[in-house]
Amino acid sequence: MTHSAATPYLPEDPLTAERPAWPAIRRGLACRCPNCGEGALLHSYLKVNAACPNCGEDFSHQRADDGPAYLTILIVGHLMAPLMLYVFVEFRPDPAVMATFFTIGTAVLSLVLLPRLKGAMVALQWAKRMHGFSADLSQDPAALSHV
Repeated sequence: MTHSAATPYLPEDPLTAERPAWPAIRRGLACRCPNCGEGALLHSYLKVNAACPNCGEDFSHQRADDGPAYLTILIVGHLMAPLMLYVFVEFRPDPAVMATFFTIGTAVLSLVLLPRLKGAMVALQWAKRMHGFSADLSQDPAALSHV
């Protein structure tokens, strides 16, 4: 069987098979398990569950760290800065009114985006088998026969 350069060979082995990233990221954005899409990924706002309550997928390997915060700042900054310029040039509001509205808008947008971006980052790590989301061959003797 020959493989063209446009379609790379993907092994059918379940330990190394590629997981589709975009469906996992969409599930992560919804704060759902990237594996089944049913179980909650987060609890108490930003804490990642140790495992999916629905399918049992282990999330203890995730390393989202500061990535979601950086992405939140990047997105909020790129949305609010042009909007502030437009409002200032077009409507010339009182500085106190503008500062109040944009402070509230920035805080709300940040609070809404942060858990969703954390879910997306954990889901991307799961899909790409990063940080221990790959099969642990040392714990599963049956998996060693596939290597």
